Amino acid sequence: MRIHNRGTSAENVVIITIFAIFTASSVRAAGQDKILDSGGQTGDERPNILLILADDLGYTDIGAFGSEIRTPNIDSLARSGVAMTNFYAAPTCSPARAMLLTGMDNHFTGFGTMAEHLAVNQRGQPGYEGYLSKDTVTVATLLRDAGYHTYMAGKWHIGSGQGMRPHERGFEHSFALMQGGASHFSDMKRMLNVYPRTIYLDEGEEIDSLPDDFYSSAFFTDRIIENIEEHRADGTPFFAWLSFSAPHWPLQVPDEHLDLYDSIYDEGYDVYRQRRLKAAQRAGLIPPDIGEFPRLPRVTPWEDLSTEERRYSARVMEIYSAMVERLDYHVGRLVSYLQKTSQYDNTMIIVLSDNGAEGNDRMQLLDNATWVPANFDLSYENLGKVNSYGFPGPGWGQVSSAPLRLFKAYLTEGGLRVPMVLVYNKIKASAGYNTQLARIQDLAPTFLELAETDQPGPIYEGRPVRAMTGRSLLPMLTGQKEKIYGSGEVLGWELFGHRAIRRGDWKLLWADGKNGSNTWQLYNIAEDPREIVDMAPSQPERLQNMIALWEEYSRNNNVILPIGDIGNPN
Repeated sequence: MRIHNRGTSAENVVIITIFAIFTASSVRAAGQDKILDSGGQTGDERPNILLILADDLGYTDIGAFGSEIRTPNIDSLARSGVAMTNFYAAPTCSPARAMLLTGMDNHFTGFGTMAEHLAVNQRGQPGYEGYLSKDTVTVATLLRDAGYHTYMAGKWHIGSGQGMRPHERGFEHSFALMQGGASHFSDMKRMLNVYPRTIYLDEGEEIDSLPDDFYSSAFFTDRIIENIEEHRADGTPFFAWLSFSAPHWPLQVPDEHLDLYDSIYDEGYDVYRQRRLKAAQRAGLIPPDIGEFPRLPRVTPWEDLSTEERRYSARVMEIYSAMVERLDYHVGRLVSYLQKTSQYDNTMIIVLSDNGAEGNDRMQLLDNATWVPANFDLSYENLGKVNSYGFPGPGWGQVSSAPLRLFKAYLTEGGLRVPMVLVYNKIKASAGYNTQLARIQDLAPTFLELAETDQPGPIYEGRPVRAMTGRSLLPMLTGQKEKIYGSGEVLGWELFGHRAIRRGDWKLLWADGKNGSNTWQLYNIAEDPREIVDMAPSQPERLQNMIALWEEYSRNNNVILPIGDIGNPN
């Protein structure tokens, strides 16, 4: 197969200045004036929705959340809109993406766990299909049915069989990396040995090559701009999902950007972990009296590394930061395009990460310990280039998650809580940091309400479908409500046997494995966001009440705890 000839420039897009006129006949306008400022508009023009998802971006990896990494474009969106500091995703990518598109708990989406890590007792069970289950309807499908153009470019990772692909789950146009990751360049090299080959689908058709100048963040952004521009003149609103595969490993960036952070990280992760803590405090993300952020036991102190180990590790973080900066650059290109074509003011833009930062040793994943050295050039000189295989590791993972505990794959705050920025000029909301709790499954209901479109159920196209369990953020964003979740409401999560319940300021946690104890822990998240002081021994009654809430959540969401080997997800 040959890739569709839709343009491949990595940095430049020709902008045709045609002003779109939206027709009132495509809009259900009832109640619209209650949600939006008129802003000189007619009140019957439905907004565009631009969803930008980063892959493995940590809680403090953007400047607005305390990072030293240069992210001026996302920071500008944060200043113009709302930066949500208490926003929960999922601990890994495919459950998060399923929750995002369906508006419900991952155990009802087909991703009770990742398809690559199904335990024997989970295989074949409802909710554990490993693809978006047939009793779900994606927000893309619903918006398409309501008259929106729907576009997707980037990582998919939520099903690749017949009926499971982007063009079959609501996207009018799509360019998709089907697996969890791959080389960010045109070589299409596999990220994991369990993948027979890297699969890209262009408009639903598998392709066998990419343009020579392909770089994932640039190409995916180009495609979204092309999609929007292609249909701009018809006056129809769009839902566009830009699904970056950056900064997911393997850490790679074009040669001209390899040295953007040359020598910046020579002081090491112990120093930067504390700097991120202080920066998060200055930004108001955590209480100012929080003390030192401790190094994980599995992380070797920086001063104990050899000179070559420090040099190699610092270079890895340089590449990671360059990837994040370039992701931000391409976000800026897309926002600039919307501004130049007079679409920005009528577009809700959301930028977030799918899960916490990567901090696991990826040489311990599946058969990587033997497969990676045999198939990649791991030399210092090749880091960040074609055929490299860098990943942050736990030391730098702690930096990206700072000041929160742990990272991707865990239900600790560092695995669940992600940066989230939302901007829409017609929403009656004050700009700045918002500390209220919200979740990734709340975005689909938000988009539907913004588009004046009903949620599905109980029957869709002749088949029974589940109702969305997320809640629209609009009442909070418009000032109608202070919060969307009351202090007595219960929120729950489970993945890989890790378990968590949050009720108000209290969180019950089972962090199974070497980074947590094999027993229940209890934390006051408002006072202890680092999850350091286990209150279980001193709060036995509260502990038992929270365990009962977990058991109720488990029953209501058809949770099947894994038994036996699940393929080393951590």
